[in-house]
Amino acid sequence: MSSVFKALSDPTRRRVLQLLRQGPMSAGELSDQFDVSKPTMSAHFAVLKEADLVHAEKTGKSVIYHLKLSVLEEALLGFVHSFGLGAETPEPGKETARWRRT
Repeated sequence: MSSVFKALSDPTRRRVLQLLRQGPMSAGELSDQFDVSKPTMSAHFAVLKEADLVHAEKTGKSVIYHLKLSVLEEALLGFVHSFGLGAETPEPGKETARWRRT
């Protein structure tokens, strides 16, 4: 889980994930969205792959990146559950004593 949060700690990597929500994109298409060098973007892609947030598919000379949303969802749910939250979801319109404002 820590590798996921390390990956999410950088705004460039968060933006890459947002772009990939629209669908798979090549490394070049993604890099064109940022004012940084290609080696810098390569380093960002490596962190995202290490965290298993993206899947890289080699197609000819291009690398196509796909978002692995399920990994992100699992990490966020694990984080929430580590605080004892989300284990019991109240019925819509009903508050539990734990969440009720006083």
